[in-house]
Amino acid sequence: MHIPNHNPSADIFATRQNHLIQALPTANLHALALNPGASLTYLTGLHFHLSERPVVAIFSPEKPVHLILPELEQAKLLDLSYPVKAFPYGEDPQHWGKSFRSAVLTAGLGSARIGVEPRQLRLLEYRLLAQAADKGDFISAENTLASLRMIKDSFEINAMRKAAQIAQNALTATLPHIRLSISEHDLASELTLQLLRAGSDGEIPFAPIVSAGPNSANPHASPSDRLLQAGDLLVLDFGASYQGYISDITRTFALGEIDPEYAHIAQLVLEANTAARNLARPGITAHAVDQAARSTIAHAGYGEYFTHRTGHGIGMESHEEPYIRQGNDLVLQPGMAFTIEPGIYLPQRNGVRIEDDVVITFNGLESLTDFPREVICLL
Repeated sequence: MHIPNHNPSADIFATRQNHLIQALPTANLHALALNPGASLTYLTGLHFHLSERPVVAIFSPEKPVHLILPELEQAKLLDLSYPVKAFPYGEDPQHWGKSFRSAVLTAGLGSARIGVEPRQLRLLEYRLLAQAADKGDFISAENTLASLRMIKDSFEINAMRKAAQIAQNALTATLPHIRLSISEHDLASELTLQLLRAGSDGEIPFAPIVSAGPNSANPHASPSDRLLQAGDLLVLDFGASYQGYISDITRTFALGEIDPEYAHIAQLVLEANTAARNLARPGITAHAVDQAARSTIAHAGYGEYFTHRTGHGIGMESHEEPYIRQGNDLVLQPGMAFTIEPGIYLPQRNGVRIEDDVVITFNGLESLTDFPREVICLL
């Protein structure tokens, strides 16, 4: 097996579409219908926002991409490297159905098995598709798409490597702004500004998680107006985007002298992170990587305070396949990229998480993030 070596050249999208078409028979599908999201962009290079105007791309064998879209979006189709047949519509919603019916009829899919993304397709697009393909079946194509997108090529890995460096540069620039008189919310704003200054795409992957003290015990806390206090542990979870690919990093800091128990759990989380990174390589299962981190924490008596999976895939989205969790027997392969982020969260007290972005290589693992993982005392 080899990792494809693509540049973002003109033929990359035609190549990806060919891989999709080849995968359809194995999935017992005749076609794939996608609305705006990462998978559509992955296959076409086109960017559309989810809005009140539906956009759907239909992929089927021996046919150009059939694209249903508003008339005002047609300029995006100029100079594409692959064939597209457009089915534009105007502003009157009563005419949308005609464009959908024309696209489905032209593609010969009135009674076909059409793959969709259940977590992405809205009721709006589904109803229009179902009315157009009134004898068709709509089947989840999540596994098919995950298989295509899970193995990153060299362009994708390089973009994520750059996104990781941007995030770490932003963190370095943010640290001097941390003081006891600043709120979580204001610190999150500063971190966001530094991400943009460091070179992130304007659309960052997610709003930074900045949580201190009791809030840090909530893995997905939202920044509040609470001021940082001496004795807090401060969790910063954030990422950058570069050429549409993301990074996702978490580091934990101490504000002032660190409580001995907090120092202990910080060391445990670091050991769990290290154990998972040391184990991950081709041929190892996602479950085994999760277990390497989880058992380190559980054996020390804190298992009940590690409340989430060890990691998730990264790429064009901040959460995608593969998921590094218990019970996932997926075998890791070169080109798979994901996070390793064990944590311990003591309710109403403090929490620790250390998150790295990694990619499986032929010989083992590369960590795209290398900012110091130890808990650093800032004040």
